[in-house]
Amino acid sequence: MQLLSPQHWNQYELLDAGNFEKLERFGDFITIRPEPQAVWNKVWNEADWEKHAHVKFIPRSSSSGDWKKIKKMPDQWNISYKIPQAVHSLVFRLGLTSFKHVGVFPEQAVNWDAIYSFFSTQKQAKFLNLFAYTGGASLAARAAGADVTHVDSIKQVVTWANENRQLSKLDEIRWLIDDALKFVKKEVRRGNLYQGVILDPPAYGHGPNGEKWKLEGNIAEMMNEVLKLLNPDKHLFILNAYSLGFSSIIIENFLRTYALKNTSDMQSGELFLQAKSGIKLPLGVWGKLTKQ
Repeated sequence: MQLLSPQHWNQYELLDAGNFEKLERFGDFITIRPEPQAVWNKVWNEADWEKHAHVKFIPRSSSSGDWKKIKKMPDQWNISYKIPQAVHSLVFRLGLTSFKHVGVFPEQAVNWDAIYSFFSTQKQAKFLNLFAYTGGASLAARAAGADVTHVDSIKQVVTWANENRQLSKLDEIRWLIDDALKFVKKEVRRGNLYQGVILDPPAYGHGPNGEKWKLEGNIAEMMNEVLKLLNPDKHLFILNAYSLGFSSIIIENFLRTYALKNTSDMQSGELFLQAKSGIKLPLGVWGKLTKQ
């Protein structure tokens, strides 16, 4: 099992985490947000948190809340991420949303690095980003020259991802507003193959027509279908799962049969963020299949 964490993102920093919250710096601004994995006590005291923070998210329910500004800051701002050896920096427009997110999952930078590294050695390769959110993986693949298909069920989020593409000065990506599982099944029927796929499903979610997604209930069906889309000769497949109940062994079990059949290299482990205060914040499990 491998533990992976971003190593070189100077515009993002986890400062501390604990008591079900995390203190993070995104560019020039510092946020306090809920974090269900941070079950331990904070390392820094409350006064230090309040001294550093510009804004704090106050939950109203399990899925929404309000931001309380402690210091002056904008509602939207940009940060960038430089992939090693890449020409382009990925640029993200961040914002204070009602569902506590700001528009980027920083731990995913390790996957953007892997995607760029793989596709920078391929020609005319196709990449599929499922549950694609604001498009970090899509941008990394496009920066490396891949033909990118970006699938998410929420129109506003796809629009946000396209803003990030424009800010990153990258050319066109295929944007689709669709239920990820339905789209995968259609692609299997069409006989389409991809050299790269990333699958980053939420614990719970809904498709554009009310389709229900629950990770534990739907992931087996999704895996059975999505692995059919991988080009058997050359491929990169990344699976992320952010769930309190998931082990990296579960991810390994999903990938093992395909790896043995197709002689793919298989890796698995956990993603985490290293805090300035010294603690490590776990942020899900991952698995990867690679064949070059």
